[in-house]
Amino acid sequence: MAYCTNADLKDIFPSIDEFDIKTPVYGWVVVTGSQYKSENCGLVTQLYASGEDLEAAQANSGAVDTNSEWFHADDVVYYYNDASNPNDLLMEAGEDWGDVRTRFISNAGKFLDSMLDAKLPREQFKDKDGNYDYIIVRTTALLACSFLVRASSPTSEIAEALFNEADGNIASLNSGSTKLSWQVSGDSSKGIVREGTATGAIKIVDTRGEYSGRYDRIGVKITTGGAFGTGVYSFWSADSDNLGAEKMANGDTADGIETLNGDYQSVGGGLEVRFAGDTADEAALNDTWEIEVHSRSDVVDLAKPSTVRMSRR
Repeated sequence: MAYCTNADLKDIFPSIDEFDIKTPVYGWVVVTGSQYKSENCGLVTQLYASGEDLEAAQANSGAVDTNSEWFHADDVVYYYNDASNPNDLLMEAGEDWGDVRTRFISNAGKFLDSMLDAKLPREQFKDKDGNYDYIIVRTTALLACSFLVRASSPTSEIAEALFNEADGNIASLNSGSTKLSWQVSGDSSKGIVREGTATGAIKIVDTRGEYSGRYDRIGVKITTGGAFGTGVYSFWSADSDNLGAEKMANGDTADGIETLNGDYQSVGGGLEVRFAGDTADEAALNDTWEIEVHSRSDVVDLAKPSTVRMSRR
């Protein structure tokens, strides 16, 4: 499972490229003409010359008769080069670094899946925008970096530190101490306010009440700029086709329009918000907010204790 990307590995550990697991191939001797060989080289599934991928191997050593061609069999690798002696080049055996990272990312995702509690549904690891929760991304990247470092240096303290952070994240997720975005918290019915574009001095600072619908991302927008008593906001609530924020983005007709007054004011569904600022401050035209709300009747998602069988001695 690809919960993270190569870029995430670099964000977690910028020096990860130093742990490319290619191994040098030494001891090249001439076979005939410009064909060389290196004996006791170990398994060579892909050959590189000074970082250049030499593509697929030839069918046999006799077919190695053109620059950059190679073949491996019986612990011997053959290579052809009429321009340079391979002893003067960095000859390496291994896999493409991008392919290696992709495989380790996949392995890290599988490891994470196996360690997380079965009560956590994998299909809900994504947030409202369809991206994996950052705690999932970071933990997978930490594991992948740890595995990559250990592949080159099994006793590395760096690998141990990366793994320990990942292990702590896993324990926190399993215990319920860390909440994923899909989980409903005790205050979810009161709304989670997220700023879109909010350049004005008057902003949403608080919510009150409890949302009576099922779920929404209420859209709020300043449709007339100005101070309290002059500025106007509009709000959009969900319908059968779209959530409120989507209706706002689509330019649909607002479900409500109110003049800013500094008190708690409705945004629909039993929820109210309060705009705040100094007396001389003004709300900026087209400032937007999104308020994510769950039903007040939703069950709060918390880690539940497991059943333990007791016996009397």
